[in-house]
Amino acid sequence: MNQEKPEQADNPEEENRLIAERRAKLEALRESGIAYPNDFQPDTRAAELHREFGQAETWTSEALAELEREVRVSGRMVGKRVMGKASFVHILDGSGQRLQLYVQRDALPEGVYQAFKGWDVGDVVAATGTLMRTRTGELTVQASELRLMVKSLRPLPEKWHGLTDQETRYRQRYVDLIVNPGVREVFEIRSRIIRTIRNFLESRRYLEVETPMMHHIPGGATARPFVTHHNALGIDLYLRVAPELHLKRLVVGGMDRVFEINRSFRNEGVSTRHNPEFTMLEFYQAWADYTDLMDLTERLLRQLATELSACGDSTVVYQGEQVDLGKPFERISVAEAVCRFNPEIPMAETRDLEKLRAHCERLDIHVDDSAGWGQLLLEIFDHTVEDELIQPTFITGYPTEVSPLSRRNDQDPELVDRFELFICGREIANGFSELNDPEDQAERFREQAAAKEGGDQEAMAFDADYIRALEYGLPPTAGEGIGIDRLVMLFTDSASIRDVLLFPYLKPETE
Repeated sequence: MNQEKPEQADNPEEENRLIAERRAKLEALRESGIAYPNDFQPDTRAAELHREFGQAETWTSEALAELEREVRVSGRMVGKRVMGKASFVHILDGSGQRLQLYVQRDALPEGVYQAFKGWDVGDVVAATGTLMRTRTGELTVQASELRLMVKSLRPLPEKWHGLTDQETRYRQRYVDLIVNPGVREVFEIRSRIIRTIRNFLESRRYLEVETPMMHHIPGGATARPFVTHHNALGIDLYLRVAPELHLKRLVVGGMDRVFEINRSFRNEGVSTRHNPEFTMLEFYQAWADYTDLMDLTERLLRQLATELSACGDSTVVYQGEQVDLGKPFERISVAEAVCRFNPEIPMAETRDLEKLRAHCERLDIHVDDSAGWGQLLLEIFDHTVEDELIQPTFITGYPTEVSPLSRRNDQDPELVDRFELFICGREIANGFSELNDPEDQAERFREQAAAKEGGDQEAMAFDADYIRALEYGLPPTAGEGIGIDRLVMLFTDSASIRDVLLFPYLKPETE
């Protein structure tokens, strides 16, 4: 018996040799007929067959023989064992599972078996045959027809080592999906997460909407935008940094519960936590405040955990940390969190500009001279607290200075009614009671515009149309954004955001 391993290219010269051999085989196919046929359709997939007939106790060899179930299957050949007049083949199909084929010379049309022996691992094949079970108990299709549908010109990575180089995995995701089975599972979970979120919100009377991805004025978040140009109009446009201002315009118009699962773009750095293009859920609810959305968020994450768990458990393990999403999430203010993790900073100094500046200097935190106490307090939080928040924690009491779209707190106007949710040291969500006072919003836009003119590339521009919308009247409203990519990282135990993006941003390949 000959166990055929995938041809392994240890260097560019060897890879070129293997590709040349496969191109020669393709040329022979072209000369003998159609090289890329398109006249076969499978009637089932590997996952369906394993689900229905996988139990050897129920579907014994005798039971399958009596059933005489004929199937049409197709997939990429990922394993091949040639044994003289009979061979075994493993194919990987669109369900993400493997299926074994039993190929006999005398059971196939004349010449097919001889041709099959020259096919390569990586080729896409199609087969018709009946279900059987081998002596080792493996569900198998005994082929009566076998066809080469697509000739693979490049060898797959050697299966005992796989595709392990991280950059190559991200850059050639198509190969990564073929040779690393766990990758597909991550993106299946991602799809389930989005589907669960959609169902969760729709069951609570939220309406899914779509808003523009190109804006005349960048807004909705303090972030540096990407700039593009509309040739016909002769104007610059901005890829959205957030859909917030458009969604709140809809609430003004009477659509009192809306959500969008959107693509947003921020012209910022690339890291294990950031990608310039990312997916975010944003939703808005009239006649609610930020505490209502904290409650809603707890319920959403708890439901995600139980639905994704095989046993309905509400705990998640992320990078060795066990996170309990079943317990009530802790809720503390920015100032309380800073004091908890920095005992040398007393609560009385959390709004003292000079004392906070001294603490930043001691902690080696660089801050602009123009920063107010709110910005300084947040810088200390970002540098000393965020990474420590492992269990789900709502941070509240954000300074007004760093929250240009949030409603001021009635008892303390230097703070806003806002929260951010942190899990495993990462921000997962940001929500607040919306600022619906048009005059207050206009003043904060002016402050942002001044900061932008002063060189702050992340500050917002003045959006006169949004002010006009607020002047028609925005009902008391709460809104929230949840980073889908980071949520998927949490539920798939992925260390890098690139692991949960099918095609993460990478610099172009160099020759």
